[in-house]
Amino acid sequence: MLRASSIIIILYVLYLLGFFILAPDLTYEIWHGFFTTSMTKVFTLLTLLSILVHAWICLWQVLTDYVKPLAVRLVSQLAIVIVLLVYLLYGTIVVCGV
Repeated sequence: MLRASSIIIILYVLYLLGFFILAPDLTYEIWHGFFTTSMTKVFTLLTLLSILVHAWICLWQVLTDYVKPLAVRLVSQLAIVIVLLVYLLYGTIVVCGV
């Protein structure tokens, strides 16, 4: 999962770089048009999900390795999951324009 999410994140960065390089001038209309396409919306949401999966795996590993008291580790993991779910919800709202 960590490697797959890394690949998706890299592909998204390359996708954005390609847009910046190929766009003649960056205006609001061009930027808005780029992000209203279905492909960009799906790719952005997939990347957001990949970032959150990547963050969860990494933070889980750090907490497992360095936080030994079980209660502290579980509360920290719960807080991280809640924050990541809020990020996912907010990111979906922003991308989909709900």
